[in-house]
Parts: sequence; C-alpha cells; structure tokens
Amino acid sequence: MTTLYHNPRCSKSRAAVALLEEHGLKFETVKYLQDPPNEKELTKIVKMLGIPPSKLVRKGEKRFKELDLANQDLTDKQWIAILAENPVLIERPIVVHNGKAAIGRPLENVTEILNQ
Repeated sequence: MTTLYHNPRCSKSRAAVALLEEHGLKFETVKYLQDPPNEKELTKIVKMLGIPPSKLVRKGEKRFKELDLANQDLTDKQWIAILAENPVLIERPIVVHNGKAAIGRPLENVTEILNQ
C-alpha cells in the first residue's frame, strides 16, 4: 500500500498526488494537518526516510519561531513529540511506498522510491 501525507494547499503535495496517479497507484491520502501521525507513526516514517526527526521539520513555519525551536538542543524523541503535537511543522509531502519513504521536495525523491 502507498500512503501520501498530504496538505491540499501545498503545490508540491498536489504534484505528488498527480505523480502517484500517473503511475496508476492506488494510495491512501492522509491529510496530516487534520489527522496527524502519532509519535509511533512518525518514528517509523523517519526511520524509513533515513533521517533524524529534526530534518523533517519545516523551520520557516511561524510555529517553529513561536516555540523558539532554533535555540533548543532537542533529542530525537523530543522532536518526534513536537512534530506529533504540531503537525504544521512536518515537511510535506511524504510518500510511503513498499517500506520506503520520501519527502517530495524535490518530487524526484518520490519517483525514486516508486521505481525501486
């Protein structure tokens, strides 16, 4: 099964939808702002991405500044908790396909995991 963590307002996210449809894939769409992944799901996603949770954070978001996250030294577990509580901070789109995950910035990252 393929899953897309999607924000319909994001052009990159909409492009990921189009790409998955072009590949003829059936996929589950998770509107993560309304239905955020929990800490366990986020931990699994970052493991599949092969990155630390801090690399999944949208540092340009207003919420990032409000929480003063730039000036904190946080553990991976703390980052996961922050992302679960503040899904607006999660980089998008994320595609999970056949046990692998990719952030669709650039969209070629998604194409890579679809072709494996």
